Amino acid sequence: MNPERRRRLLETAAREFAESGYEGASLNRIIRECRMSKSSFYYYVESKRHLFDLVVRELTRELLDRLSVPDPKEFAADFWPNTARVFERLTVLAREQPLFADVGRMFHLPGAPTDPGSAAGSALAAARSWLDRALAEGVAAGAVRGDLPPSLLRDVTFAVLATFDEWTLRHQEDLDGEVMRALVRGELAALRRLLAPDTEVPS
Repeated sequence: MNPERRRRLLETAAREFAESGYEGASLNRIIRECRMSKSSFYYYVESKRHLFDLVVRELTRELLDRLSVPDPKEFAADFWPNTARVFERLTVLAREQPLFADVGRMFHLPGAPTDPGSAAGSALAAARSWLDRALAEGVAAGAVRGDLPPSLLRDVTFAVLATFDEWTLRHQEDLDGEVMRALVRGELAALRRLLAPDTEVPS
């Protein structure tokens, strides 16, 4: 498949999954919108799951390339300013490239494949691994509280970030620029109050 047609397939499928859900997404609608024959489509795509994995894998990689998150040790050297930069960059990318908001929504769809062998499952495992190391480096640097077991700290942080992400994506169309900026500031403040040592929490 040439790059232009492949890109159209990824964008169309991401939008269909994000808008219709995993179970409700229609491969026939995707085929029609891409103006592909069924034989051509099924030559490249084996099933709905295969297409979902393809979209998640390729667009997540593209998002991470654009996001440019530092490695955990470098990130922790300036933990909270770096956290703010990642939040702000994600907000900008989701606004400028609705495609990234679509792939973000795909991670929260009921019934979507997130098992260890899936693209979403692999991406989530990689995110948890990075978060484990970033929090450990943050504790060592004095930017993150050290009074909780590392696995508990990771699980709580991941759950809060996932909730922020899902809620923000679900309400994105209702949030104009200033409201979104205020929301990001509030989310950052809430996260810092949860994770920072008592002496580091701003009043």
